[in-house]
Amino acid sequence: MALTPTTPIPLGFKAPEFALPDVISSKILDFKAVKGAKGTLVIFICNHCPYVTHIITELVELAEEYQQKGFGFVAINSNDAIKYPQDSAENMMEFAKTNQFSFPYLYDESQAIAKSYDAACTPDFNVFDSNDICVYRGEFDAARPGNSVPVNGESLKTVLELLLADREVPQEGQKPSIGCNIKWK
Repeated sequence: MALTPTTPIPLGFKAPEFALPDVISSKILDFKAVKGAKGTLVIFICNHCPYVTHIITELVELAEEYQQKGFGFVAINSNDAIKYPQDSAENMMEFAKTNQFSFPYLYDESQAIAKSYDAACTPDFNVFDSNDICVYRGEFDAARPGNSVPVNGESLKTVLELLLADREVPQEGQKPSIGCNIKWK
């Protein structure tokens, strides 16, 4: 496992489009289909990364809470499933069911979407405002496997609450997410 942070890129970019299969519904979904009225979270995850599994329960709870407040959520797995069969579409479906995802889990087999989002790690969070402009690329919270900080989604909740209040999300001080590197082909 190579510890990798979110790639630091300037914020303010428009959400890149995608059309990917959802392993839960078997439908092809695009950004418009997952978009929320208040904003949208595009999260790159996988099934086996300890940084993802460390936060997954709280992430699912946060998604359920904020979907009711008008946010869209989507998770995307871009790992090479040939070299990492635990990230196959079948295993993604099982992971989503086991963790009771209330949001789509898309498979980016070509890895083109991960590249278009400059995704580097799992988990990698991208928060877009109601105009589909990226306002946050950072951590879920300060919890990491083994650091004894409670998993609570504090960093992400702060951003979502600012968007709900129609307040600006500060660009300074955003801490990158840290996790396993995306398993490139």
